[in-house]
Amino acid sequence: MKNLSSLKTLSLSNNQLEGRLFHIQGLNNLTNLKKLDLRENQIESFQSFKDGGRKFKLTHLEELNLDRNLFNSSVFASLNKLSNLKYLSISGNQLKGSIDTKDLDAFINLRELDMSYNELKDFVIHKELNVSSNVEELYFDFSGLNTNILHGIGVFSSLKTLSLPHCQLIGSLPDQGWCDLRNLEVLDVSWNALEGMLPHCFSNLTSLRELYISGNHFQIPPSFAPFANLSNLKVLLGDENKMVMQPSFYTSVPKFQLKIISLSKCITSQQLNLELPTFLYYQYDLRYVELSLNNFSGTVPTWLLENNTKLEDLILMGNSFTGLLSLPSAHNSNVSLIDISQNKLQGQIPTNVCSSFPHLSLLFLSKNAFEGDIPPCLSGMKDLSILDLSNNQLSGRVPEELITKSSLTTLRLSNNNLSGHVLPVILHANGLSNLYLDGNNFSGEMANVDVSISQFPTSLREINLRNNKFYGNLPRWIGNVSFLERLVLSQNGFEGSIPMEFCNLNSLEFLDFSENNLFGSIPSCFNTLNIEQVHLHGNRLSGPLPIAFYNISSLVTLDLRGNNLTGSIPKWIGTLSSLSVLILKDNHFHGEVPIQLCKLYSLSIIDLSQNMFSGPIPFCLGNLSLPVKEKESLAGGFYLAFTEKDEPTAIAMRKLERGINPYYPTSYLEEVIEFTTKNGFYPYKGNILRNMTGIDLSCNNLTGHIPPELGNLSEIHSLNLSHNKLTGVIPSSFSKLKQIESLDLSYNNLSGEIPNQLVEMNSLDVFNVAYNNLSGSIPEPKAQFGTFIENNYEGNPFLCGTLLHKSCSKTDSPSTISIVPKDTGEDGLLDTYDFCVSFLVSYVVVLLTIFVVLYINPYWRRVWFSFIGKCITTCRYSNVGNFLVYHIFKQCV
Repeated sequence: MKNLSSLKTLSLSNNQLEGRLFHIQGLNNLTNLKKLDLRENQIESFQSFKDGGRKFKLTHLEELNLDRNLFNSSVFASLNKLSNLKYLSISGNQLKGSIDTKDLDAFINLRELDMSYNELKDFVIHKELNVSSNVEELYFDFSGLNTNILHGIGVFSSLKTLSLPHCQLIGSLPDQGWCDLRNLEVLDVSWNALEGMLPHCFSNLTSLRELYISGNHFQIPPSFAPFANLSNLKVLLGDENKMVMQPSFYTSVPKFQLKIISLSKCITSQQLNLELPTFLYYQYDLRYVELSLNNFSGTVPTWLLENNTKLEDLILMGNSFTGLLSLPSAHNSNVSLIDISQNKLQGQIPTNVCSSFPHLSLLFLSKNAFEGDIPPCLSGMKDLSILDLSNNQLSGRVPEELITKSSLTTLRLSNNNLSGHVLPVILHANGLSNLYLDGNNFSGEMANVDVSISQFPTSLREINLRNNKFYGNLPRWIGNVSFLERLVLSQNGFEGSIPMEFCNLNSLEFLDFSENNLFGSIPSCFNTLNIEQVHLHGNRLSGPLPIAFYNISSLVTLDLRGNNLTGSIPKWIGTLSSLSVLILKDNHFHGEVPIQLCKLYSLSIIDLSQNMFSGPIPFCLGNLSLPVKEKESLAGGFYLAFTEKDEPTAIAMRKLERGINPYYPTSYLEEVIEFTTKNGFYPYKGNILRNMTGIDLSCNNLTGHIPPELGNLSEIHSLNLSHNKLTGVIPSSFSKLKQIESLDLSYNNLSGEIPNQLVEMNSLDVFNVAYNNLSGSIPEPKAQFGTFIENNYEGNPFLCGTLLHKSCSKTDSPSTISIVPKDTGEDGLLDTYDFCVSFLVSYVVVLLTIFVVLYINPYWRRVWFSFIGKCITTCRYSNVGNFLVYHIFKQCV
């Protein structure tokens, strides 16, 4: 580097520099260097044996970026010769514990210091500091600081930006120290655990332009009195705090004129209805307003649009606004987004929505009670890209131009009362990417649509036609739409087989044909696709599990429940390396549960119930980690566009883009998995599905002991082994299932005592061991076991305990109890024989009596068959005869 003495800027970021071997002497030769960027390496220290512990001597260096390396707190000693340094960023390193400002005293010209994303606990500030008078920006984002920093931060008299989000700050803001920062322009204490009223000294911060206090427990009055004197305030983000009432006589007019205000989720449980913050009536320069999820009542505050002619985004979702939606008649060409979804609005959608907001880009009116027709003018809005009118009471037909000639990329009309034939129109949906028409009354036969002259809309990526009245065979022409990524045709009247042409959908990720009348086998060519979710449940598909899914490494969900599939689970099931959900419930599968399932380390839900599987439970299932699913939804999302570029709104919008603002997904298609647990059949979706783990092997013919290794499933939430032929004892290792909420071992042949260690299962909500051969005392009724009832243990005559109204001191064990005479001689054996014969005769008499009564009395016949139907519904393959024998001859077995 000797020939580079004139170099002023050097960037070595994103390289493989590592350890303590960085050659400082070469850098020190760059005497005119002003900017040095060493980001994203693995450097631990600037000192090395070769350099003899030399330090940086770049006396002209002004900017140094050390982000995302492995430096610890000793790095400051290596830099204490950099007296001209103005910018130092050392975020994402190994700084731990306390940082003393004395370590920074050499940086007398420092203007900006960033130590975010470290493991700091304290920032010790001394009153007499050389560095304190010049520092203008301090960043400690995602550090573990305490409120001590706020008590002493006042010594940084020139400070303009103080950023402390996600720092685990707790308690109230102090009245002294930080309120002396009269030059402060940006304050960020968001996403901590701060609480109480905002201090009165807030009024001292008259230079404040941006305030970020979201994600705390501050008590904020609707008048915003603590901020009333902040005449320069332009940005206020205060989501997820507590709006508190104040005396109605307070009428102070604030001195500020905001550009950005976000106050979502600020309602408390004690306040069922809130009025809008009063200070909003005096705002005339707003560009972005977000007041969602507060249960604000009354009519929609359209005066916000009238008073603020530069307003671009208005988000009022999740409140309790009622009545008709009345929009201002004056044009507002700046409005880009309106979201008034999840309210209680009625009547028709105003037809002047198009003329009032000619450049509207995003319109969300879902989850209200709008009725009538869709305004035809929406088809002519040239900037409208996303329209969501779902979950209302709209009726009539969809304007054809809305699909074929509009600028829409996403159209969501789900769950209304719309009708008509839309299939030919969809084939001309040029420009439309996502189309959701599910939950309506659309009808027609898709296979008969003439597509020979149609121009397939190459933009279409996602179609949801679930829960309509389409019928006939699945259309073969869909196979030509090779760019389609997600297709949902469930809950219609489709019949016939799945066409082979569907194997041409090379881009297909999500397929849902469930709850139709499809029959035949699954096409064997599915393994050529990169498909991720397959839902074919609730049809009449037959044949063995086909080679169709062999070696599909992308497959995450395979739901084939409720069909007529036969055969065994093939060994190639182990090739589905990404499989997370496997549901084969309610088919005719047989054979053993294959050990190849144990190779699927991504599995989190396994449901093989209501089949005819036999043999033992593979012990290796206990090796599954049952991880939570990584994909929370089917797709990512987009953030709100905001055209304001001037400061301070540009900084504020960058914060909004990091996720503080409402998040609108690019896909509204949500995967739903139905799974039996806690004695119920529940749908799981979203975050709940992401965290659900369970295994259901119930209603089969499984034999042998319960593998103790299942106790290693520490993340499992539900385990159902009921209605099998399992023997042996309940493993005491089940006490390690700390996350389990539902454990069902009923209707087996388990014996021995219930392990007392099970009382350690503190998350258990449902526990059922009914109808086994268990004996001894039931677990002590403490913690979760104090919530269980007698029915959880019934059918085990040798169990005892207070809950069962049977004293354990008077109850013999199964080995000592006998229902035959004590004489064990030849006469005793004859007596035993006669005893069992008499029971058999009695059983035959009972059965004959039942058949005679059923033959004579039609009412009792209907009752009997209803009972049998319920038994079959409970467990499809349970044997009613065995059920009766089990109960009648329990003592004789």
